Amino acid sequence: MNLFDVYPIINIEPVRGEGCYIYDEKGTKYLDLYGGHAVISIGHNNPYYVKKLTDQLHKISFYSNSVIISLQQELAGKLGKISGYEDYNLFLCNSGAEANENAIKLASFYNGKSRIISFKCAFHGRTAGTLAVTDNPTISAPINSRSHVTFVPINQIEAVETELKKKDVCAVIIEGIQGVVGINCPTDEFLKELADLCAKYETVLILDEVQSGYGRTGKFFAHQYAGITPDIITVAKGMGNGFPIAGVLINPKFHAKHGLLGTTFGGNHLACAAAIAVIDVIDQDHLIENAFEVGEYFKERLSTVEGIKNIRGRGLMVGIEFPFAVSELRNLLIIDEQVFTGSSTAKNVLRLLPPMNIHNNEVDMFVDKLQKCLKKYWLGHTEWVEPIKSENL
Repeated sequence: MNLFDVYPIINIEPVRGEGCYIYDEKGTKYLDLYGGHAVISIGHNNPYYVKKLTDQLHKISFYSNSVIISLQQELAGKLGKISGYEDYNLFLCNSGAEANENAIKLASFYNGKSRIISFKCAFHGRTAGTLAVTDNPTISAPINSRSHVTFVPINQIEAVETELKKKDVCAVIIEGIQGVVGINCPTDEFLKELADLCAKYETVLILDEVQSGYGRTGKFFAHQYAGITPDIITVAKGMGNGFPIAGVLINPKFHAKHGLLGTTFGGNHLACAAAIAVIDVIDQDHLIENAFEVGEYFKERLSTVEGIKNIRGRGLMVGIEFPFAVSELRNLLIIDEQVFTGSSTAKNVLRLLPPMNIHNNEVDMFVDKLQKCLKKYWLGHTEWVEPIKSENL
């Protein structure tokens, strides 16, 4: 049997990780500025994290949600405290798509409506329900109906209100920062107005913080820059630092009943041990503060690099826009300079989502390597470079 060939593969096999670095089977060291799609939040092979998982593995690794799993309540307590949502309830599952799927379903249960507002360029997952609210028809099969979803432009509040006035909208779902499309930020003012309109029209506001949450932007959630309180918040990626776990944070106005939501593997012992370790490390090592401070330093250093057209993002969720497609530049970075970066559906944007334990010296290293690669790139190209513009970083 062969693997189903659905991923474009980089011809490198990491076999070990430490901090912000990974190593291949030959011992070559790579600076990891992508963290496996924003998953590695506290760094590779963190000793505390490894010990917590190892200790739990020696006790019990799994049992279903038909028994008491006290680790779940421990995780809920710590997540509530660090996020500022202590009065919310937590449903545990396995992935960001699953979290968003349950959030959408819960919203529909709550008000009995089925139409959803999503946003242009949104990405919320690859399951049936989440594909419907993802603005990418190329990955949507004929069975994935989008007839109940209306896509509106981000940061255009009038377009949202036009739809909400019809009074048939179950929920509005929005990313704290749109990641896959190349780091597009909703403005704070737009999020404030959106929250007010959802309250006015009794529509559930779902904040997808799968990629932008867990301290990555310099606050625990990206939406906290706007000072709003969504009805439902979804988390995943950095929650387990590589161990699959996700969650739905649910306003207490939603009432649970047996069978309303469910999962076999969600909230298992190992997953909770991983997630508890992540929160402990984020708290003890002040990684949210570090994400903000290093993010500011990133902005400062990148602003000196000739050839960059635009910088977007917050904290350690960074999009670097160039006046050309970046595939060749990404290859130069990884092959010639041993730096992992990410792509996006915007072909001219490099996406940076490094572990949150990164320091300024790694930023300096990256900027130096980026400048070397840009010089190599421009040797064979003559496009005009526009002045740099920094947005929301």
